[in-house]
Amino acid sequence: MTTLPAQAAAAPMATSLALPAGLAAGDPSRDGLAGQAETAMPPPLGRFARLSIRNKLLAMVLLPLVGVLPLLGAILLWWSNEAFDQVLITKIRSDLAVAQGYFERTLSEVGASALAIAESKAVHDVLAAPSARQAALLEAMRRRERLDFVNLRAADGSLRATHGGAASGHDPASPAFKASAGGGEHVSVEVLNAAQLALIGPGPELAGRVPVPLVPTRNAATTGRAVENRAMVLLATRSVRGADGRVLGHVQAGVLLNRNLAFIDHINEIVYPAGSLPFGSQGTATLFLDDVRISTNVRLFGGGQDGGQGSDRAIGTRVSQSVRDAVLGEGRTWLDRAFVVSDWYVSGYLPLADSAGQRVGMLYVGYLERPFTVLKYAMLAAIGVVFFAAMILAAFVSLRWARAIFKPLEQMEATMRSVQAGALDSRVGRVASGDEIGRLAGHLDHLLDAVGEKTAELQRWNAELDAKVAERTRELEEAQKHLVRSEKLATVGQLTASIAHEVNNPIAVIQGNLDLVRELLDAEARAKVAPELKLVDAQIERMRLIVTQLLQFARPAEFAGYVDSIDAAHLLDESLVLVQHLLAKTRIEVRRDFGATHATGLPTTVAINRQELQQVFVNLLVNAIHAMPGGGRLELATRTSGDEVWCEVADTGPGLPPELLAQLFQPFTTRKKDGTGLGLWISRGIVERYGGDIRARNRDPGREGTTGARFVVVLKAEARA
Repeated sequence: MTTLPAQAAAAPMATSLALPAGLAAGDPSRDGLAGQAETAMPPPLGRFARLSIRNKLLAMVLLPLVGVLPLLGAILLWWSNEAFDQVLITKIRSDLAVAQGYFERTLSEVGASALAIAESKAVHDVLAAPSARQAALLEAMRRRERLDFVNLRAADGSLRATHGGAASGHDPASPAFKASAGGGEHVSVEVLNAAQLALIGPGPELAGRVPVPLVPTRNAATTGRAVENRAMVLLATRSVRGADGRVLGHVQAGVLLNRNLAFIDHINEIVYPAGSLPFGSQGTATLFLDDVRISTNVRLFGGGQDGGQGSDRAIGTRVSQSVRDAVLGEGRTWLDRAFVVSDWYVSGYLPLADSAGQRVGMLYVGYLERPFTVLKYAMLAAIGVVFFAAMILAAFVSLRWARAIFKPLEQMEATMRSVQAGALDSRVGRVASGDEIGRLAGHLDHLLDAVGEKTAELQRWNAELDAKVAERTRELEEAQKHLVRSEKLATVGQLTASIAHEVNNPIAVIQGNLDLVRELLDAEARAKVAPELKLVDAQIERMRLIVTQLLQFARPAEFAGYVDSIDAAHLLDESLVLVQHLLAKTRIEVRRDFGATHATGLPTTVAINRQELQQVFVNLLVNAIHAMPGGGRLELATRTSGDEVWCEVADTGPGLPPELLAQLFQPFTTRKKDGTGLGLWISRGIVERYGGDIRARNRDPGREGTTGARFVVVLKAEARA
């Protein structure tokens, strides 16, 4: 018989026993699988996953501040700007409505004055017996009613007398003749040429107010005219009837709007009384004949002359072509900013139509835009400054808080690198954090101490075992391998028991503090958080069960679970809640297919310990989620096969390599960098203890999703009574 060299026999065991918790630096199969999973990630997520925790926290803190907050600020600025402009438009709409109301009231007053004259006895007498005192009577009536002209017409519409004297004849094309010849009661805005106005309103005073020289105006439509010779009047016609109802004639009265400064100033005083506009803005009002200002209180740019009354006013200037096209061309009311003579105004333009429905002019009110624009931009700038200051302050505070998180984690990571490099005495030490991260650092140091002690003990046992193995012959090689494996499992069992003891201490502290919280909370607060406390209790119980399973792994003969009747499909669905925190970090879609189980009518319950079966399900769910770091689909299904219930957990990850699939349920087999390789082995042992099995394979290439792994938990169905 040949003796094995001591060095050759000892080397493999030293490698596997020196760092049982996965601290060995070189695990090529595990690194390769991790790299394969990393490659399967989408490029942006893969790059993010490779960032340090410091950079991830900084990105998570700064991205909302430099992305979302400025976007919200821009939206608020846009909304504020739109709302401010809408307020200005709402005001000009109200101002225009007031001006229109006064204009219509003035038109009604002219009609009322004409009616009062028509109903007077003196007018009846004059129409019945014409006399030389007609002109004097009409002049007196004109002055009393404060009109610009008063006429008497015969029943057929021909002119008989004006306030300036007797008259005869008529102009058939004149709107004044048409209004009386029609025989109806009539009040309207009319446009007369100079001859038509002179016929019904003789005298140099009215004739001198009609011509309006056109002043070149910026943005106005091109025109060949130099003077506007037409007159815009408020014209009212009322019939004079005898006792028998017969029409004796007509009274015609009116007001000339050309250069009627008192009228337009009164509109301006009504719409914009003193002090009604803040920030130094000025209100203006204007009457247009076509697109020419015939009466306005807008001041002329540069103090230019218009050749008549109101020489400092912009009489004779014209409206911009865009406003003309919209109001006179399309008949729309203009409510917007507009360029008026030499500055921008918030403006309202209302089209005016004559008795034939033709648009002949416009009524305008507006106020200077510049003071409100300055106010608006000052307000928007203030909002921007506030947002910017809030962003800077939030970034400063968030970075300080982020440092309190990643600094301890960097210390722990550096410690693990040192341990992985061989400095087994490296420790995290005291960290400036009193939260869970700080406590985790302390637990890590305790764990490293325990691992160090156990590692030294294992190395000593390994040396003794190597000495014994060196004395064995080749014929005892199989027995020797079995012995080595038994010793390894026993050693890991002792280590597991020690770790379970260490974990029990913080579990007890957590349970004690949770009970204290329940005692300190009043009944109302306790009722509000009852579901959360119940969930914490359940997880503490699960942690205790896991510790029990670890001890069961170390001393299986001393532990046994209670057997219950469990609905496997329901428990598989409930287990998703326990891995919800992992699902929330991924883009994994969950699909359930539990209907086929109950549709067969076969038994769907199994006899097994509930907590142990849930441990198996959670282990399979966690493995499936870890296999899809870049997102995918998690499929859960249950079905019956004879007297068995099959519970399936499938993923769309990279699948299981053949070399891993062959030894998947062996202890210490893993492709995770931080895995122990005991999860599937323990899970299979639990299921086999109740007469079941766990089977693993890759997905069928012909079905939807050609990659991924599928695990099937086969359980004995509970017989129906």
